[in-house]
Amino acid sequence: MTTKTKYPKIGIRPIIDGRLGGVRESLEETTMNMAKNVVKLFEEELRYPDGSQIKCIIPDFCIGGVKEAVDCQDLFSTNSVGVSLSVTPCWCYGTETMDMDPHLPKAIWGFNGTERPGAVYLAATLAAHNQKGLPAFGIYGEDVQDLNDNEITPDVKHKLLTFAKAGLAVALMKNRSYLAIGSVSMGIAGSMINPDFFQDFLCMRNEYVDSSEVFRRIENEIYDKDEFEKALKWTKENCKEGEDFNEKTQQRSRQLKDDDWKFVVKMTLIIRDLMEGNPKLKEMGYGEEAMGHDAIVSGFQGQRQWTDFLPNGDFPEAILNSSFDWNGKRAPYMVATENDALNGVSMLFNYLLTNTAQIFADVRTYWSPKAVERVTKWSPDGIAKNGFIHLINSGSATLDGTAQQTKKGKPVMKPFWDISESEVQACIDATTWYPANVGYFRGGGYSSGFLTKGEMPVTMCRLNLIKGLGPSLQIVEGYTIDLPENVHKTLNNRTDKTWPTTWFVPNLTGKGAFTDVYAVMNNWGSNHGAISFGHIGDQLITLASMLRIPVCMHNIDETRIFRPSAWNSFGMEKESSDYRACQTYGPLYGTN
Repeated sequence: MTTKTKYPKIGIRPIIDGRLGGVRESLEETTMNMAKNVVKLFEEELRYPDGSQIKCIIPDFCIGGVKEAVDCQDLFSTNSVGVSLSVTPCWCYGTETMDMDPHLPKAIWGFNGTERPGAVYLAATLAAHNQKGLPAFGIYGEDVQDLNDNEITPDVKHKLLTFAKAGLAVALMKNRSYLAIGSVSMGIAGSMINPDFFQDFLCMRNEYVDSSEVFRRIENEIYDKDEFEKALKWTKENCKEGEDFNEKTQQRSRQLKDDDWKFVVKMTLIIRDLMEGNPKLKEMGYGEEAMGHDAIVSGFQGQRQWTDFLPNGDFPEAILNSSFDWNGKRAPYMVATENDALNGVSMLFNYLLTNTAQIFADVRTYWSPKAVERVTKWSPDGIAKNGFIHLINSGSATLDGTAQQTKKGKPVMKPFWDISESEVQACIDATTWYPANVGYFRGGGYSSGFLTKGEMPVTMCRLNLIKGLGPSLQIVEGYTIDLPENVHKTLNNRTDKTWPTTWFVPNLTGKGAFTDVYAVMNNWGSNHGAISFGHIGDQLITLASMLRIPVCMHNIDETRIFRPSAWNSFGMEKESSDYRACQTYGPLYGTN
């Protein structure tokens, strides 16, 4: 991920009763301490994509009226504030002190204490936000606290962090780019880039590069040659080559295979340079190429014109999507297979909420218990008793998806700064690079093959565009599973055994799309999904509401759902109220 020297900050607005002569003076310290406690929480719990500490900004004054509210807005606008949180322990003047910026994600924490009516300000000002069409999140503790109690209770902490993570995701996307390398091929609808969606909902640019640019840079040697030698050496030492399962008459010669390794390593360098630029290229006389496209996410449309002719994109996609390469540990890049921009954005949503690498996969096959038993003579049990879904695509998934990283003895996927060197090596060792299936990829190349370890909590999501509706988001939480080795081999060999496999069981609710595992598969809106470590469905719902994207399918308990308070006015049934609210407000950056 591109290293940014100026990440968006979280702005904290300490709101106070403006009445001087005893009231305001008695609350100055309490109000400012409330804001400082939130900063302490955010700095301890949150990180930017490069691992650096989140930065917050608080005005050196409390906001008791419109003059101070405007001064605070000026402070925020000149200090890259991308998220706004107002905090107060007392009654204040609602419309005079509220945040009026229509594009900043915003929330209010009204302290639950009886000495001063912070809850009254919260309710009154949320009503003002709703009346003015400026949706805001309301945060209110379940238990009454004393006015001098500085503890942030667990329920308030959870909402503060959920809001902050989602708000920062919105801010981090703003004014960045999606880079499409190639165009539409093989009928992949997600490759049909919709610039209105990116502009109106995400405030992102669309950048386009023909695939021939990658080939041109290889042919003209427009890449860092020293880094290439380092990368090739690392690849030879770490990326073990697997058996060639192609028919003998179709197998490429050893010389061609060696050439393919060089080619795909160069592709990796070039796609990264296209995304973020590379000052080394300027030193070589390529000033334009050195700048890159400021892409926070990209997609490579290899099939078919590229892969019928040249090595496939599995190696560059898999390595870029991982949290490490020949330069060591680093933030993963988001690179979508087949230039599926909608799955690329789905990966980006997950990534910005978690700072962890993402698995790109086909939602390939539902295996019913009956079908599994027929094919393998094994009857699924335990978590797999209702069947499972085979997540698999040509070897472009992050190597972090091997689940060789651990925490408290359990398989996980971590932010890159928490991954140990031994875990990096374990992910590499668990991956085999097979000569590409030339039936799919006539131009050769290599595909990564691995098996994701089971018992890892994951969330899969997918953004879809629906004519007449616009974007909608699907979310499913569940777990990866382990199958008996012979069962895995039997089922995996029925498709392409040279690709990464993740066996997935969704959490069922017994209702609608989550009546059973078949219903989950049957209701999924596309052939692709973005899979993240952890159960983050509630965070995705919060993020979607900020962007005004309705959620059409999820298995998140209602007690975990956190949306702006205005959504409550659109009805008691949360799914339908979400649709009506999103339709009413329109996209966050739209012209409506």
